[in-house]
Amino acid sequence: MKRLVFCFLLIFVLSHLISLPANAYSYGDPNEEELANVYKEMLIELDKNPSDYATAQKHFETVKKEVDMHMGPEPAEIILQNLEDEDKEETIKNMEKLLVLNIARRLENIEKNFTEYETSKRLLAKGFATYEALSPKVEAKNPELHKQIDAEFDKALTSLGNPGLFGVGEKEADQKAFTESKEKILSSLQKEFKLKSLEVGHFSESATEPASQKKKEWTDISNLRNWIPLVLIIGVIAAIVIVTIRKRSRR
Repeated sequence: MKRLVFCFLLIFVLSHLISLPANAYSYGDPNEEELANVYKEMLIELDKNPSDYATAQKHFETVKKEVDMHMGPEPAEIILQNLEDEDKEETIKNMEKLLVLNIARRLENIEKNFTEYETSKRLLAKGFATYEALSPKVEAKNPELHKQIDAEFDKALTSLGNPGLFGVGEKEADQKAFTESKEKILSSLQKEFKLKSLEVGHFSESATEPASQKKKEWTDISNLRNWIPLVLIIGVIAAIVIVTIRKRSRR
């Protein structure tokens, strides 16, 4: 009986060792990126006639907390304002920019944790899932660019190497090759979607400011420039009051 169990275990291990090299470079069970899924769901609502901005907003709000956590509050504020203004074009443009930033975040995190194979592979799958959401637009506009970006994701995956199992199927990682692919992917997407920066906190440099935001800018009390007229008015009133009091005291 013990020999039989041992044989089954041996067959099980060998079957995994044999299949390992073939499976090592697949993206595996789709590691979906929730932000990419939300983008696709929003597109469905925005493409309706008329566009369903309320439902699109509900979809976006499911990822708002995560967006705020990783990208800061600015992107969500702009996109929610686009939805409130019922501006379909700017909502889609700013969502696309947000997805590019998300790809950048995933790839940058791989570089920081490059030696952690499982984590890196999972992050790359999420970055690729995000690109897949954008790829129809890239391919329609520039098929050759889409092929290049797709190929660079494959190269990035290969560059992660493979720790293998008990040394079987082991392939050495190449961080330099990964960095080269990462830079090609990000520079292509940055140019294609017209982002001035891929750093967190610079979203508004690339995003189109909502029309309602422009109208309300002068009432924004968080903007120090808007305090200058108020301070001057208070100063003038204070000066008048002081002069009046002095005149009365002299009498």
